Amino acid sequence: VQLQASGGGVVQAGGSLRLSCAAPGLTVDYYFMGWYRQAPGQEREAISCISSGGVGTYYTDSVKGRFTISRNNAAKTTYLQMNSLKPEDTAVYYCARGPVPSCPTDPGHAFENVYWGQGTLVTVSS
Repeated sequence: VQLQASGGGVVQAGGSLRLSCAAPGLTVDYYFMGWYRQAPGQEREAISCISSGGVGTYYTDSVKGRFTISRNNAAKTTYLQMNSLKPEDTAVYYCARGPVPSCPTDPGHAFENVYWGQGTLVTVSS
């Protein structure tokens, strides 16, 4: 597995989790990294993105102000700090490497030609 998400678990509403996405065997320096999630019975959605250099970021409205994406290219790892978690954040969270350095300006393009990693389950109890 070249891209592995970890850090999921069960947390109470209002709590925090930090997800990690490790890419030990993959080149990530020149590409955006994204976090996505898929709740039961729903389509996968793009929730956050960070550009190759870490300057540009994107958050979907539902996580803005609560989640923070970051990356350490030397460690080939991307992070998602999730605070003030809500039950509706319950989902399998996936990371992916994009095909270009910059995050898509149109979130609809966030799924094009990305390299998917395995997911990690986040469960937020009320």
